[in-house]
Amino acid sequence: MPTTPPPEAARPAEVVQAEIRALMRETGGWLWGPTRARYEQLRDEWVRAMHEEMATAA
Repeated sequence: MPTTPPPEAARPAEVVQAEIRALMRETGGWLWGPTRARYEQLRDEWVRAMHEEMATAA
């Protein structure tokens, strides 16, 4: 029977948001190429973390 690894523990939204802010500072707000892709990954992670935190709080 195949096993799947446990889902990766989500980082808190606050931590992800800090990383997004740092990325924006480093790039001066210009997002293109790999920087844009990294921003989109972080944004999606932040949304998941927010949903998880809101579900936990409810």
